[in-house]
Parts: sequence; C-alpha cells; structure tokens
Amino acid sequence: MGLKTKQEYIESLRKMNPTAYMFGEKITNIVDNPRLRSGIEATGATYEIAELDEYRDLVVTESPLINEPVNRFTLPPGSIEDLVARVKLNRKLGNYVGTCHQRCTGLDCLSTLSIVTYDIDQKYNTNYYNNFIEFLKYIQKNDLTANAGVTDVKGDRSKAPSEQEDRDMYLHLVERREDGIVVRGAKAHQTGSLSSHEVIVLPTRALGEGDKDYALAFAIPTDTKGLIHLVGRSSLDTREIDGCDIGNTRYSKYCPTLIFDDVFVPWERVFMCGEHEFAADMVVRFSSFHRQSHGGCKSGKIDCMIGTALTAMEYNGTSKASHLKQKVIDMLHRAETLYGCSLAASYEGQKEASGTYFIDTVLANASKIHEGKEMAEATRLMIDICGGFVADLPSDRDFENPDIGHLAKKYLKGASGSDVNNRIKLFRLAEKMALESADTVSDIHGGGSAEAHRVTIMRESDLESKQKAAKRLAGIDEK
Repeated sequence: MGLKTKQEYIESLRKMNPTAYMFGEKITNIVDNPRLRSGIEATGATYEIAELDEYRDLVVTESPLINEPVNRFTLPPGSIEDLVARVKLNRKLGNYVGTCHQRCTGLDCLSTLSIVTYDIDQKYNTNYYNNFIEFLKYIQKNDLTANAGVTDVKGDRSKAPSEQEDRDMYLHLVERREDGIVVRGAKAHQTGSLSSHEVIVLPTRALGEGDKDYALAFAIPTDTKGLIHLVGRSSLDTREIDGCDIGNTRYSKYCPTLIFDDVFVPWERVFMCGEHEFAADMVVRFSSFHRQSHGGCKSGKIDCMIGTALTAMEYNGTSKASHLKQKVIDMLHRAETLYGCSLAASYEGQKEASGTYFIDTVLANASKIHEGKEMAEATRLMIDICGGFVADLPSDRDFENPDIGHLAKKYLKGASGSDVNNRIKLFRLAEKMALESADTVSDIHGGGSAEAHRVTIMRESDLESKQKAAKRLAGIDEK
C-alpha cells in the first residue's frame, strides 16, 4: 500500500490493544480518550498533509526499497536532498499543528539503525542489517508510525548500568531464547507512544564491557504483551479531559513512561544484542538526527507564535507600536537562525558505508543549544505582546453563564472591529503554546540535556585545525 490516509491511520490504531494507564485508571479506549486523541490528531496531521496538494510533493517520496510512494517519515535519508527535506517538512508540520507532531523520533531511529546495524554486521558478521531492512519494508508498506524508546530512567546517574543497585534502572536482557530475547526495564518521556504502531528501542548512553546486557536495539508493536504505557501529567491535560478552556486548538503532546515487564522480542526484530561498543554510536547518531529534527519543528512552532503575536497586536489595537514590532523581529530572527542551523547540518551531511546520509553533528547540536535558550525567549516575547490575559483568562463556562457571560465578554473587547470571541480564542492559543508543559519543557530537554549538546559539540569539533589557523596567523612555528 505505501501510504495511509489520516482516517486509515486512526482506524489502524483502533485495531490495536495496548495496555495503558492514566490518572490511576486503565484506559480501554485509546483513540477516543480526549487527552490522547489530541496527540493522535497531531500525528494524524503527518498523514493528513500527505493528501493535500500544497504539501504532497514535500511529504510523499519514492522508496527505492519497495519501489512505491511512501511518507517521508518512513524513509531514512539517501541523499543531501532527503536530509534537507526532513527539516523543511518538520517546519511545515510545526507550523501546521503548533506543537509536537510526534513522528520525527521514529524516523530518527530508522535513520540511526540504517547506519549502525550495517556497521555491526561488518565487524561481527551478524544479521542485524537484514533484520532492519525487513522491518523497514514492513514500516514503509504499511505507512506505520514508530516511537523512539531511548531514554532510560537511569536510577543513580553516578553509576553505570551494571553498577545500579536495581538492574532494571536501565532496560536490559533478562533471557536469551532460541526464538528471541526477554527484556525488562523502563523508558521515560516516550512522546506519543500510544499514537504509534511500533516502539523502536535504542541504548540511552555509551556502554562498557560490563554493560553488555544493556546493549540492546529492537522493535515491538505498541500493544505487545508486558509493555505498559503509563501516561504522564501535563499542565493542560484535565482541560482536554473536561473539553473546556482549551480554545479551538485540537493538537497536543503527551509523554508516557513505557514499562517493559519481561517483554519478549523475536530475533527477527532484534537489531543489537550485546555489541556494547556500538552503543555510543547509536546514541550519537540518534541524538544528532533528533536535534536536526527539532530545528525544523520548533522553528515552525515559533512561526505560530509570531502569527499569534501579530494577531494579538491587531486585536489589541497595537499594530503600529514600534517597540512591539521590534519584538516580532526578535522572534523572527530566532526562528530563522534555528532553521538555518538545521539546514546547514543537512547540507554538510555525508554518505555512510550503508548508503544512508548522516548530518553534521556539530551544527545539529548548535541548533539544539540555540533552541533550548531561544524558544523560551520567543515564548516570553509572545506573552509580552499578547498581554496578561494569557495567564488568567476566565473559563469558557463563565463566558457561557447567562448571568455574567455578557459582562465577561463586554470587558474582553479589544480594538474596534475585532471580534471578542476571536480574541478569546487567540489568548487560549497563546496560553497553550506557552504553558503546555509536555512541549515547552521538551524545548530544553528534548533530544538530550543542554550539557549533552555542549559535550557533543566539543567532542565532534575539529579543534586542532582551529589551533593551527591561530598559530599560522600569529607566526608560531612549532616544527
């Protein structure tokens, strides 16, 4: 088939039966739960825009693996053009949903595995790359969404996985069987796991000789027996459950913790098992791909913030205020700098031994450091321009109350000619983009901590060439 419609995507999730808990209760209907449905809608947008003429040429591409049109979120990059298209597509989607669309992490995993499984096979004559290719064909033929299971809960962070008092603080091998492996542990911050068909697990850190049982990469369906999705809280989640005070926005982000309670994985779904020296490469490849992805989608989110700020100026009667125009310019340059770093990381990409193209890690990490700081500033500027009602707008129920609703709206009128109901909707959008904790916190921690970005930049930069340039200019000859 190669391509799903949005409706086919939704119905495919209905056919699955994952084990999920939220607010202390087991969830039996994932798709129609209001909290989860808004996240499913965000992922559904990746299918929806593939059907729209405006986006189709960017979203849909040809797979040389199955010789069919596929959604770009199922295609590891086979050229510089593919690397660039990833960023452009993520920006379009960030602009389209105003939050995380939850599908880039799966592509980041597929791209990582398409490089590292090949390299492992070259050293050990294993069959991981073939396992991966067959899995990739399955993903492409069925247009599936995958979730990235990367971040372990880590326990005592001063200790290696094998040194933990409780071995389960990092996902690990419990048993090798003739037909597969059994694993146990947990993965935290699993963006949109219930919006996905598959979970792809990678290591979370570099591993030593004693950590072989933690050197695992594999894929399983999201409704696999023993896999538990424990949905985390977010600042606006009860509003979604209540169907109140969320404005006209229908997209959001949720992040479960995944508990692997002695989960079985067949060998054909295993992509690494014990080859600990390749764990670091898995981590660097994935995190760099993911930081490149962020540069696209977060610049798209800033686009939405800019649009919100400009519309607020119109509704507030401040469109001509020069100091507010300056703040919009500050938001614009932050979006374009973030976008530019990710594009540069793509254009500086290189072909790997497997044939997959990999980005420039320094530029990708520079983009993510920029995002961690500047998304917060863009948010502050948007709130500054919109005004105080972003923080304490009355409830929809107050606006609908026959006794006070007309008074509440009377005192929320803005500039002449602006509709008070539209002004209320705009404040709700600004509030959501600023205060949706599942997304705003990921601007800082998504794709790894800020310190991890700095360490990667230091490690991957060619420092020797910079010293040589300085010494040459200074006339220093150390021969």
